[in-house]
Amino acid sequence: MKIDFMTLFPEMFNGVLNESILKKAQEKEAVQFRIINFRDYSSNKHNNVDDYPYGGGAGMVLQPQPIFDAVEDIERQTDTKPKVILVCPQGERFTQAKAEQLATEDHLLFICGHYEGYDERIREHLVTDEISIGDFVLTGGELASMVIADSVVRLLPGVLGNEDSPVLDSYSSGLLEHPHYTRPADFRGMKVPEVLLSGNHKRIEEWREQESLRRTFTRRPDLLETYPLTEKQKSLIKQWENEK
Repeated sequence: MKIDFMTLFPEMFNGVLNESILKKAQEKEAVQFRIINFRDYSSNKHNNVDDYPYGGGAGMVLQPQPIFDAVEDIERQTDTKPKVILVCPQGERFTQAKAEQLATEDHLLFICGHYEGYDERIREHLVTDEISIGDFVLTGGELASMVIADSVVRLLPGVLGNEDSPVLDSYSSGLLEHPHYTRPADFRGMKVPEVLLSGNHKRIEEWREQESLRRTFTRRPDLLETYPLTEKQKSLIKQWENEK
């Protein structure tokens, strides 16, 4: 997969893209990152990329020219037409399902904005996807684009050591992940649940499924509104509701 980031602050990406799983993904040649400073595409003699908004108002707005020219140049350099992603508060809420969808693409191109916003023509004529990572405002799109890229890259084949890892993550199944424990079995009197020490894989799997459901019911009940519950799961939820 190719992932391009268009940004005014390319150095922000150095630490994140060159550590941990994203670094390993590059070493395994599962992904290729590229950072493009779209200020380099400005036709203004001062290399400006923003201007005052028509109609007045606070803040500055990113001009269409540098971004159009940058995207068109990137598209000329590749055989694949990239998904052009605008990271902004108005976009679709990012979810694991969206990450899985993006992980099937060959080329992602993130436009990371700053200032008050984008000229609307960028949104209307260049962008294929608008994504928000939550109902809050960041200084720019760089952090959000790195969050999305991290979530997507770890799903690519061969990136994680255990192929089951991305499948078992929270949200991949539609529920939050079950609790995890490791050695020692007794730490300061806090003991690992006995079932995990039993060696009975069927009982362990049943416990994990139940605890995953319980954690979702307790922390994110909204996820259960669209989850296809079995009769057994419905019975467990009713039992927990009665215990409140």
